[in-house]
Amino acid sequence: MFMNPRHTNLLDIISREKRVSVTELARLLKVSEVTVRKDLNLLAHQGLLKREHGFASMVMSDDIGHHLFFHYENKKRIAERAARCVQPGETVMIESGSCCTLLAEELCTRCRHITIITNSAFVAGFVRKIHGARVILLGGSYQNESQVMVGPLVGLCARNFRVDKFFLGIDGFDETGVKSSDRLRIEAAQAMAAQARGIIVLTESEKFRCEAAGLLFPFEQLRAVYTDAQAEPQMIQTLEAHGVDVFLAAKSQK
Repeated sequence: MFMNPRHTNLLDIISREKRVSVTELARLLKVSEVTVRKDLNLLAHQGLLKREHGFASMVMSDDIGHHLFFHYENKKRIAERAARCVQPGETVMIESGSCCTLLAEELCTRCRHITIITNSAFVAGFVRKIHGARVILLGGSYQNESQVMVGPLVGLCARNFRVDKFFLGIDGFDETGVKSSDRLRIEAAQAMAAQARGIIVLTESEKFRCEAAGLLFPFEQLRAVYTDAQAEPQMIQTLEAHGVDVFLAAKSQK
């Protein structure tokens, strides 16, 4: 789906406010209410929001395709910053998540002969039309919403490879480390990480304020975290105190 800057700004407002009137959206976006209604109809048709009489509201979903378009520019900047650490000709492992999906796109678009090993069918499908994309999809049990492979087969397949970098997203953060809400995805991520020399997290800084049930990795196991410039100094200090390198994506110039 084509997303212009106004669409992404509109979705960011809906994500922040949860429910917003057409009149308020028109004021914030500096366009007519007619234009806002057309945008809302388009985005509602894609399942990204819910239309009500005079209002628009969030749609809750675990579908990664749904999440990808919220805070898109922020996620794109994080992915672009992380892509700099990957060398031409390198093979990397990438798990699921919006930032990781955009990282895969960035690596493939650069045409530097990068090979991506992933358990995400969504990532594989997202980059499939990019000329020169090289993707190895790990086998396993398929999760419909997240479109990732989980289960013991992921680890068995991953053992055939050895890489320097494993990139993944997170659901939360606390004093014990980075966290996830899905036990099966935790197991898959840990199995993939066992075949990598370094674990690298890509996440929006808002995830540092979220709670999740399961521990993905303690801080000591992380090599680096790529996040946005809104990351709180305390969170950065916590990571750096555990020897984790923190890289901040530049703020938008718009």
